[in-house]
Amino acid sequence: MGPLSRETWAQRLGAFRASPSAFMAGPEGEDLGRDLLSDLKSEKLSEQTKVSLLALSLEYPAELWPDTPAAEAAVTSLLDTLDFLPPRSSALRRPLLLAATTALVAGGALGPTSGASLRLLHLLLGLASGRPLGQGIGHALEQRPLQATACECLRELESCKPGLLGGYLGLLRGLLGQGGPVGPVQPLSLLLALALRNTLAIQARARASMQGLLTARVSPTGGGPWNWTLAEEGDAHLQPQVSPWLTTEEEECGLSALEPSPEEALELRAAVAQLLDTSYLLTPVAQAQLLWQLGWALRGLRGQLPVLFKPQLVRLLGTAQLTLLHAVLALKAAFGEALFTAQDEALLLRRLILAAQHPALPLPAHLFYLHCLLSFPENCPLGPAGEEALPLLLESQLCCGLLPSLLLDPMALLARLHLLCLLCAEDEEKEKKGQGQSPRCYLEELLASLWQRAALNGGPRALATLCFQASYLVAHCLAGQPTVLMPLIHGLAQLYRARPVLAPHFVDLLDQVGSELGEPLRVVLQQEVVSRPGGDEALGWHLQMLAKVADRDAQNATLSFLQAAAVHCTDWGLQQALLQVCRALLRAGVGGGLADLLQALARQLEDPDGRDHARLYYILLSHLSAPKLGVALGPSLVVPALASSLVAENQGFAATLMVQEAPAPIQLSVGARRAEGPVPVLQLQVEVLEPVYSLELRFRVEGQLYAPLEAVHVPCLCPGRPTRPLLLPLQPRRPAPTQLDIRALYTTTTGLTCYAHLPPLPVNFADLFLPFPQPPEGATLRFFEELWESCLPKGTESRLWCPLGPQGLEDLVSRHLEPFVVVAQPPTSYHIAIRLPPDSRLLLRLEKAQADGVPVVLRTDDWAVLPLVGDYLRGLAPAV
Repeated sequence: MGPLSRETWAQRLGAFRASPSAFMAGPEGEDLGRDLLSDLKSEKLSEQTKVSLLALSLEYPAELWPDTPAAEAAVTSLLDTLDFLPPRSSALRRPLLLAATTALVAGGALGPTSGASLRLLHLLLGLASGRPLGQGIGHALEQRPLQATACECLRELESCKPGLLGGYLGLLRGLLGQGGPVGPVQPLSLLLALALRNTLAIQARARASMQGLLTARVSPTGGGPWNWTLAEEGDAHLQPQVSPWLTTEEEECGLSALEPSPEEALELRAAVAQLLDTSYLLTPVAQAQLLWQLGWALRGLRGQLPVLFKPQLVRLLGTAQLTLLHAVLALKAAFGEALFTAQDEALLLRRLILAAQHPALPLPAHLFYLHCLLSFPENCPLGPAGEEALPLLLESQLCCGLLPSLLLDPMALLARLHLLCLLCAEDEEKEKKGQGQSPRCYLEELLASLWQRAALNGGPRALATLCFQASYLVAHCLAGQPTVLMPLIHGLAQLYRARPVLAPHFVDLLDQVGSELGEPLRVVLQQEVVSRPGGDEALGWHLQMLAKVADRDAQNATLSFLQAAAVHCTDWGLQQALLQVCRALLRAGVGGGLADLLQALARQLEDPDGRDHARLYYILLSHLSAPKLGVALGPSLVVPALASSLVAENQGFAATLMVQEAPAPIQLSVGARRAEGPVPVLQLQVEVLEPVYSLELRFRVEGQLYAPLEAVHVPCLCPGRPTRPLLLPLQPRRPAPTQLDIRALYTTTTGLTCYAHLPPLPVNFADLFLPFPQPPEGATLRFFEELWESCLPKGTESRLWCPLGPQGLEDLVSRHLEPFVVVAQPPTSYHIAIRLPPDSRLLLRLEKAQADGVPVVLRTDDWAVLPLVGDYLRGLAPAV
């Protein structure tokens, strides 16, 4: 089979991207990777098409090369393709390097036993050094882009296999030598920094010295074995972008175990200084990454003072780039007062405060500056690690311009509110002395304004959400200050009194806050609810709130409210909400009065389901002790049945009421073709692996070639039981093949409603063929001639050669074209008329058949079907 055309590849790639898993499970999935590698070597495809194929291999390497042998073979094939490229400039070299690297990593083939790994590593190292490796590898104009790509590929391999380049540190240093860099500065710098960081970590854990790794010079063009020693000792979980302040104490202690000799320490300083001296040539993002890696490498290392970073701070403290500012804060967290003086710390704080107050600052940048202030790494923090606190040098006067306002964006308001809460936590002394308006007073005024806006009837939901987010933040930051929590509790109670429709927000808040706010707020809300009349128009919200806060406290008032409310619970929803409160009281251990209420509900509720629940709860209360009652009404450990009244409405019960996505136990295939009727009809054969009920198959066709297809319904399917074919009428707007995207909705034996995406089914060109009405006896030839003449001049005529199999023309026609034969003179001549929906016709004259084929003269009134007809006729002989 020759290479596929550009159009065919475009269709296959489109189908694959629409659903990779479904495509790979289909008939074409197994050959996709092999065809891709084969067609990359073909000269019939353009470079643009080949680049598209390589882009697919970069996006979905795990699907194309699912195991190690497949990945190994793919890398070998890609490198062979690279070797055979002509010496002229080509757009394929860099994508081929990236695709080979991705396949090697994604397939897990990178290792000392892999021949493809050795071949790729030597190739990449040679390209990174700027040396030509043969006529096919690179053009003079491509040298620097190829060097940069090779460095990026090596950095990816080093990230996945730490220590892989540990033996080549001297070579990489030489490429950034004093006489000017040999290759692109940025990729080389990032590659050397990563390799140095990983090597230091591995040698520290092994308690070994650097062993001259920083000065060893290895030839990049050598074809010998690769040094895998450090890579085999490396930690597979090392990540190239680990934050310095997130480094664990164990890792820091491990770095401190590395004691380089004076000569090694000198070389290490020289390597770090070399990287820092070239850092100004890098982009801001690359500079930040370089500083992160070097800061991690030197943190905790004995004898390596952070003074090497001092010249960079002079340049970076005034930067406007957020990535570089973040890197500076990372260095500060890593080295503290060893690198930053108190004056540097004060300068950095003032800069963050002033930048956060800039009126033209975009919202993401504003949030970034506020986050830096909230998480500022101090030189000498007083509190325990992990405790939220403002820096010691950050005083209230400096933060006056950062107080929250209702005019701000909600995210910015919450970030500034967080800062205000931390100010309140540390400003109690000034409040006692009465020195001006304290932050706590401002906080109370702000919360009052938020509650007032949230209490407006018909107000936006976003205002209520913001109010509860702010309340949670205050409760979280100031949980230990009763002077703040008491006004917060009373304000929330007033908010509920004004707008009970916010009951779901209160329930969520009670689920999230601690006991410092949760317990007193629960008591206040319970009192607020039970003080209302039972016939309140917001009864549903009151019952929902009471189901959350009801307890043994104030049980008499709670039962009185429920008895008054029962009269007004006339619909099913209110009755269920009332029973939820009864359930909560049962679990809380409320007795006597609750039994009388349940008896009354079992008699007077109109809905039989509600009466059954009330009767059941009464029986449980009468016959079970409190511990057993709590277990019986607690969350179920198994998936409950739909009709169960004994289990709580927990996650499992909710799952039964929702559509679950699951692997499809259904297999669809296209059966025999039906060449009859006014429209083409697909016969679908369906098989199931387990019983399926209420099956609904939904079909969808991309684009506008077909009219929407109706769903097919099947009441019940069981494995092993024969089923009738499912008939799917097609309504093409143009006679063209397509694919059916299929989704199944069905019910399982456990009562769950499931949803599955089935592999697509092809609709071939021949599936659209329909016969013409049968002409009268003896008029077949005249009927065909009239059809033949009617195609011109509107239509078109074409001639082609149809190859025949060993069975000959008569067998080919009987197998594929029998329903459409109008005039037959077997075994050498056939006149065939085919109707193509919606209103096209296709006429064929097969005459003077020979041993190896037959000439075909065709006419059609739709010239667009000519390529489809040609492909169909040429494919008949192999099908026979």
